[in-house]
Amino acid sequence: MRALVNHASGLTLERAYPRPEAHEGEALVRVLQVGICNTDIEIVRGYMDFHGVLGHEFVGVVEEIYGEISAELLHRWQGRRVVGEINAACYHTHCYYCSRGMPMHCPQRTTLGISGRDGAFAEYLQLPLENLHLVPDTVSNEEAVFVEPLAANFEILEQLHLRPTERVAILGDGKMGQLAAQVLTLSGCEVSMIGKHEEKLALAEKRGVIPRTLQEVEQHPLARNVDVVVECTGSAQGLEMALRMVRPRGTVILKSTVADRSNLHLASIVIDEIRVQGSRCGPFPPALHTLSQKLIDVRPLISARYSLDDALTAFEHAQQKGVLKVLVKV
Repeated sequence: MRALVNHASGLTLERAYPRPEAHEGEALVRVLQVGICNTDIEIVRGYMDFHGVLGHEFVGVVEEIYGEISAELLHRWQGRRVVGEINAACYHTHCYYCSRGMPMHCPQRTTLGISGRDGAFAEYLQLPLENLHLVPDTVSNEEAVFVEPLAANFEILEQLHLRPTERVAILGDGKMGQLAAQVLTLSGCEVSMIGKHEEKLALAEKRGVIPRTLQEVEQHPLARNVDVVVECTGSAQGLEMALRMVRPRGTVILKSTVADRSNLHLASIVIDEIRVQGSRCGPFPPALHTLSQKLIDVRPLISARYSLDDALTAFEHAQQKGVLKVLVKV
């Protein structure tokens, strides 16, 4: 099959890559469409030291289920459009994390296109049935590609109780920041976005977000009255910037995953009693629901569309400044 593979020497598009091997309880999914994520770009730069097929934001069709399953399950999944949670855990009842609903922290897990498991920039991928979610007919393939990163932003609402009276600042106007803005405005609180690109800030402003340029904030610093800062810069310096904005006893949510390391002075976290919360994968049902009900609109975030045969060009495009989501059709 065709697959975009990350090697130590760089990305290559291979045309005779082996299909995933059969594992009981897992589904073979024919990939329809994939999105290029900042994490994919960071992996190419050395993040996670992963070599294999990239990609974890996808929509596809279940073609085969390995192992013995009931006719009911076969009818539910066979030939249906799906998206998938990216952490394939052990799901054993004796696993501390899986038994408590935290498969993303299972020590035996593999992660689609990130660690130990080939990803979605290929004609086929494989995931456990437990990871799959059916896509409603009202959600297009292009919208469905956004379910995984959108779910990651609904995780913020799982981790943090936001009151409508609180002030939230999103640091970064890229793909993750745009999705965070749409999710957090649903909470009713005041949401602002700090970024470098006026056209991206204007995009968020249409969703009720207060736009602020980074230059404006640097010239007139915030009065440290922000309750929550959501760091979506994709930069190793993002946390340091967020700490300069959040109020004492406020919260910083970290969404960036980057290959670079940060040299951070930790005193302000201690002195100001700031809560720093890492935030990664999240719940798929609210992401699918809000897309199907048109409460969230991801279509304006699509910058370009390519075929898998042009995936190398797609990655080059995705790394250009100002680009939002680049999609690849398989």
